Amino acid sequence: MSDPAKTRRHAERVRELVASLVREIKDPRLGMVTVTDARITGDLREATVYYTVLGDTAEQSSTAAALESAKGMLRSRVGHALGLRHSPSLAFVLDNVQDHAKEIDDLLAAARHRDEEVQRLAAGKKYAGDPDPYKSEEPEDEDEAERVGAREDL
Repeated sequence: MSDPAKTRRHAERVRELVASLVREIKDPRLGMVTVTDARITGDLREATVYYTVLGDTAEQSSTAAALESAKGMLRSRVGHALGLRHSPSLAFVLDNVQDHAKEIDDLLAAARHRDEEVQRLAAGKKYAGDPDPYKSEEPEDEDEAERVGAREDL
């Protein structure tokens, strides 16, 4: 098992290599692919490459088929470039970043709407008790003010 820093370096190198090699694939099924991340196991035997595809579901599935058919060529080129004893096997996983971003945007919009509703309901309302329950009382006469002042000096 290799150390985590070496694993991260190899994973980053796999991501860079696959991103550059994808441009060389001459498969017409391959769409607009962006390699977003790569992860490699601690023994450097298996690498998972995450990618996104610009387009609809048909383009995503055709791109997945093109990447699967080019997996052998990509594996041999990546293994040769890494210089490891064993070339890591590649697995391609569609990264749905856009879907997750849209879901987060929808959740934020719903939270913003609920906050606006709370603000609308709270407008013009008063507190049940005093607005500032920790407000200190002002002394009523001068003698009491002097005694309070003398206590503060202590």
